[in-house]
Amino acid sequence: MSTPPTAAPAVPVLIELRDVTCGYGDRIILENVNLSVPRGKVLALMGTSGGGKTTVLRLIGRQLQPIKGQVLFDGVDIATLDAQGLHTMRRRMGMLFQFGALFTDLSVFDNVAFPLREHTNLGESMIRDLVLMKLNAVGLRGARDLLPSQVSGGMARRVALARAIALDPDLIMYDEPFAGLDPISMSVAATLIKDLNHALGVTSIVVSHDVAETFLIADHIVFVANGKIAAQGSPAEMRASDDPLVQQFVNAQTDGPVRFHYPAVSVEEDFGAGAAR
Repeated sequence: MSTPPTAAPAVPVLIELRDVTCGYGDRIILENVNLSVPRGKVLALMGTSGGGKTTVLRLIGRQLQPIKGQVLFDGVDIATLDAQGLHTMRRRMGMLFQFGALFTDLSVFDNVAFPLREHTNLGESMIRDLVLMKLNAVGLRGARDLLPSQVSGGMARRVALARAIALDPDLIMYDEPFAGLDPISMSVAATLIKDLNHALGVTSIVVSHDVAETFLIADHIVFVANGKIAAQGSPAEMRASDDPLVQQFVNAQTDGPVRFHYPAVSVEEDFGAGAAR
């Protein structure tokens, strides 16, 4: 018998979505979603493409506004923040984009230094020390003078991670951190996410399709499908779940709620209509 999914652990919450509905134009992406992100934990958002996972990240950063409902950061409804309050809140967040989004004309060092120069009044000597500390944390202190074009995809992702933690955020959001990485780089990235989460005491939200690595590092997993939370629980609970969607996703099954074929009339109708013409 499978273990029933449980809600996120009863620990202090950093992020909360309350009855959130969100969309683009007339298209609803998320509908009546309730989600709590425990402070100091790694929460993974998983599910099929287009299900609304990255939309959750955009709501938290207030790149999108909900049609209805509330998005709370540390107990504050972010919709109520003025420009200065939003700036202050965003300084408490770090973001790792899907392919790093490094500035191609800046060195590794200057990419990591960028948020420190833009958002603090620190002197260059202090910035240098902080940048080297962040690069050392991701194993790239020796690559400080290289350009993004001179490092591998996995290394570029680590540079982006060093930049994401430059301002010592309370929250780090990862959008597909394992996409396009070889197995070694993927393992390195997963280890860094988990280790930095513990060492820095931050909260992490990881959007990923990679079951193996994500299940190793996540404390809590939330499956998003068709704009709703379909299932959630610990990695062990999700592996044991008898939910058809979870089983199809975790075990990479071709048969299940997610169909291979786009909805269409029957083959007989299509070919019959062609013959009639």
